[in-house]
Amino acid sequence: MNNTKLFSNVNRLGCLLGSTVLMTLTGCVAYVDRPAQGSVYVAPSVMVEDDYVYYPNYEYYYSSSRHQYAYREGNAWVSRPAPRGVSVNELQASPAVRMNFHDDPANHHAATIKQYPKNWKPSGANPSQKQKDEQHGNKH
Repeated sequence: MNNTKLFSNVNRLGCLLGSTVLMTLTGCVAYVDRPAQGSVYVAPSVMVEDDYVYYPNYEYYYSSSRHQYAYREGNAWVSRPAPRGVSVNELQASPAVRMNFHDDPANHHAATIKQYPKNWKPSGANPSQKQKDEQHGNKH
């Protein structure tokens, strides 16, 4: 009878210990805030449209929102932070046209080069260097 009573006490103790461990482990589950199943979380972002200035003499486009120059290199289009083969000052001193599209220049280049071929100049008199400086805020 002693063995039966001892066995019964051990079973109760084991059951109590097991329940305590199980409740402790269950209470340790961390809650992670996430979207409901089937939904997609999209981080807030700021949408900025591309804006391009085209330099016909070099067939380069500049996006001030991206701070990148886009141009063809062989048969491929590239975007880089600096133009290749010409200085930024020389490029900015050449005639330029603000483009009215907000996507990839490659999508518009065929029409752009027809409208603004190499050596294109704005209509009207060719401004002197002094006039160019005044337009850009530079004074001698």
